[in-house]
Amino acid sequence: MQPFHLESITAGADCAVLRITGEVDVYTAPQLRERVILLLAGGARHVIADLREVDFLDSTGLGALVGSLKRLREQDGTLELITSAAKILMIFRLTGLVRVFAIHSSLPEAIAGDRHWEAALAREGRGTTEWCREHELL
Repeated sequence: MQPFHLESITAGADCAVLRITGEVDVYTAPQLRERVILLLAGGARHVIADLREVDFLDSTGLGALVGSLKRLREQDGTLELITSAAKILMIFRLTGLVRVFAIHSSLPEAIAGDRHWEAALAREGRGTTEWCREHELL
């Protein structure tokens, strides 16, 4: 198991990737919740949560993600998820949250077609792959 770690990577004024590592559970979910609140306070409205390095996700972690989605939607924002781990995907399927969240297998897939992200990267003068490589997100 990896230790819990959060990292925020912003793009433009209103987009951010939240890279999450380790276990998202009763002990770490409050940190996730607070980070999304800080991102919102900083102007981020379109967040992609990268769960590819999440080893474990419990009901409190799910609650933090759902609460974060609600907060972002209240500000006309979005929260999309990245994961391809079978055990994490199964949790979203069993809870029916696959109908609530947009779940992608990669960051370029999540960015593709999202006008907010495409505009943010265009303002930075970067393409999706270039930006992802620069931030070690591929």
